Amino acid sequence: MSTTPAGQGAQARFSFEFFPPKTEVGEQKLAEVHKQLAALNPDFFSVTYGAGGSTRDGTRQAVMNIHQAGSNAAPHLSFGGSSEQEIVTLLNGYKELGISRLVALRGDIPSGTGGANSFFYANELIELIRRSTGEHFHIDVACYPEIHPKSDSFDSDLHYFKKKVQAGADSAITQYFYNADAYFYYVERARAAGIDVPIVPGIMPITNYTNLARFSTNCGAEIPRWMRQRLQSFGDDSESIKEFGAEVVTQLCEKLLEGGAPGLHFYTMNQYAPVSAIWNNLGLSSR
Repeated sequence: MSTTPAGQGAQARFSFEFFPPKTEVGEQKLAEVHKQLAALNPDFFSVTYGAGGSTRDGTRQAVMNIHQAGSNAAPHLSFGGSSEQEIVTLLNGYKELGISRLVALRGDIPSGTGGANSFFYANELIELIRRSTGEHFHIDVACYPEIHPKSDSFDSDLHYFKKKVQAGADSAITQYFYNADAYFYYVERARAAGIDVPIVPGIMPITNYTNLARFSTNCGAEIPRWMRQRLQSFGDDSESIKEFGAEVVTQLCEKLLEGGAPGLHFYTMNQYAPVSAIWNNLGLSSR
């Protein structure tokens, strides 16, 4: 039984993800990191969108800066606390800027807001994007090889993924993971379910074990026990953590690309060094 994802044989595509900075110092740092990563010639940079649209203006500004610097920028977008008309206005603004790619998400709901917003699921957002802008945008969506933490089951998770594709999604980016088999099994099951869009692995470099463990617990990403044990053994030795992290994530990327993954999407956390270490280890500098 083949586990080869769509895209094998085609040139692998690479992308980097940023979050919008909140301070002037952060903006300056991001501009520098973007300049460094742009030299690697990625296909696009995406910019995240805070819970409830809390970073809407920051996301838009970061996207504008990246776009004006000459790179392809893809804003993340969710309904959050926005009305349909506000989303349409935002979409038209991006279209006028020359933005042609979006990452459409269900998004996190800020605590205390309940479910007041009438638009909740990502497939509903995708339907709105297609109704209001046609085929102008290439739409990426999220998917979860280790199952979304709020999903009832693996099959339920695939069901909602398929709904997003049926609504008009062009490709998908996965939640990060550290088990290549989880990705290949997920792609196999997705293909069996009739989902044929490219499924790009999301890659999270390892630089701080405490932060990674906390974030992984919240988002449902598994850190294999052997990795946890090794990372814990380094204690506060940040250099050893980074060195080990670069090694194991490089090996993961190699397995994914050799197995036919259509590319890699790096969660940069607005840092250059961790991504560049993996990039160089993979021998991608000459691409």
